[in-house]
Amino acid sequence: MTTFAELGVDQDIVDALATKGIIDAFPIQEQTIPLGLPGQDIIGQAKTGTGKTFGFGIPVVQRLGPNPEPGVKALIVVPTRELAVQVYEDMDMLTSNRPTSVVAIYGGKAYEGQIDQLKAGAQIVVGTPGRLIDLANQRLLDLSSATEVVLDEADKMLDLGFLADIEKIFSKVPPVRHTQLFSATMPGPIVALARRFMSNPIHMRANDPDEGLTQANIKHLVYRAHSLDKDEVIARILQSDGREKAVIFTRTKRAAQKLVDELGDRGFNAAAVHGDMSQEARERSMAAFKAGKRDVLIATDVAARGIDVNDVTHVINHTIPDDEKTYLHRAGRTGRAGKTGIAVTFVDWDDLHKWALINRALEFGQPEPTETYSSSPHLYTDLDIPEGTKGRLVTAPKAVAPRPEKKADGPADAEGESGPRRRRRRGATGATAAGEAAPRDEDGAGTHDGAGKEHHDGNAAPRRRRRRRSGGSSGTPTAPVA
Repeated sequence: MTTFAELGVDQDIVDALATKGIIDAFPIQEQTIPLGLPGQDIIGQAKTGTGKTFGFGIPVVQRLGPNPEPGVKALIVVPTRELAVQVYEDMDMLTSNRPTSVVAIYGGKAYEGQIDQLKAGAQIVVGTPGRLIDLANQRLLDLSSATEVVLDEADKMLDLGFLADIEKIFSKVPPVRHTQLFSATMPGPIVALARRFMSNPIHMRANDPDEGLTQANIKHLVYRAHSLDKDEVIARILQSDGREKAVIFTRTKRAAQKLVDELGDRGFNAAAVHGDMSQEARERSMAAFKAGKRDVLIATDVAARGIDVNDVTHVINHTIPDDEKTYLHRAGRTGRAGKTGIAVTFVDWDDLHKWALINRALEFGQPEPTETYSSSPHLYTDLDIPEGTKGRLVTAPKAVAPRPEKKADGPADAEGESGPRRRRRRGATGATAAGEAAPRDEDGAGTHDGAGKEHHDGNAAPRRRRRRRSGGSSGTPTAPVA
């Protein structure tokens, strides 16, 4: 292994890396840093989790000098908010021993704080295309002195339709500059982009071209699972021997929130990141996950490229990704920094055609996913799940006590029901047909069967009801039907 000091990196940057226990360079860093330091334009190609951020970040920081003048001198463009936060944190760490200031510019957060940092003279900007262009158009972001420009995850930016935005950004930076482009894949449009915006770039690959497309240190398991059994299977996988942090990807925001609620009810410490959450809430979830306060993160693809956590041991695809690129980026959240990982993918019956395409593109050699249920013996052996494990932690938190009951003659509820409120069986965890925990009325109201019968806890005295017959006289009190 080659150390960063041996690559010619300034001592203060070497010291900043050492405080995080980072001493030796990864292959992509060994190849790109010696070229980037003198100002060579670079196309860096490497799989996710192999240290690309430091591969371009160290040359950017070092080329700005130990005490750069105030004002934006370097611009790093990324496709998603989560990745902007991740790259910002890495760049902030690299500059921790010098006065260079870094600011993250992205949507979903208030403008004021970002503008204040720009006005204070931040030299390095990490941002997403939309917010960058917005601030530049308002003349709040001056890119005319940004001689260091990086496009990170360039393939994703093209997938998301950012080409026009990238062209606008390049029209605002100096024509003579040092440009670096990093990408996990290198399709034709990326090559064309490099020819347009770079000067004689050198293409560096950190992997052997003949190597398989999937990382060798990740174990891939593909199961044909029943939708009603998925939550139970996932809960058992989360109890695998050696499991540390886990990331679960869902197709929709609603599915992500349902799964967070379900796993929380089963006793797991889960957090969510999806598009229905505010940016602040998403960042809190990600921070809690990184800090280890939560060990399960449930996310839509909005977060896939911002999860750079070395101790993720399991990635679970609750629903199969749409294509092989998305699969690679999801699976790449584990097996990072040279560690091993496990990627489990559930394929619904209706999605077998998607698996056929991914299997062919990634050369898995498994045209048929293995039919799998929560009770399947191979599930336990494949994932080192202790024998007898069930999908609920023994230490699961107790059900929250119901709130004080409202008056029986209260107003109609949200669905128009009026009259007496009905009590739910305490501690019950009824489920819908989709495996989702049944919603609870805020006042502890109960459920009814199709005949309007009430269900009560056998330990509680049944509530009695009086019927009024015509004429106003009270009938005999009757107990509700059991």
